[in-house]
Amino acid sequence: MEGRTIAGNRSERGNLSRKIQIEMPDELFAQLMRVAESIGISNPEEAATVGLAEWVSRRKSELDDRDPNEKYEVNEALDELLEKKK
Repeated sequence: MEGRTIAGNRSERGNLSRKIQIEMPDELFAQLMRVAESIGISNPEEAATVGLAEWVSRRKSELDDRDPNEKYEVNEALDELLEKKK
């Protein structure tokens, strides 16, 4: 899959930025918008955020299944976002 991402730029304080810029291939963007519009999301940024939150949630579950004693903690804001979209 071809595209371009700019992420993790350091701020003046040395912290990672929470901003991610993604240039998607046309077909992926079209699919993103088709799915987003079907569930009532009209802007690509919100659709991408929901998609990323769902991806992180699935990966978190996989990690939890591997070793329940060492669960991977995910930002509560992502979990809240997923709940709002259900």
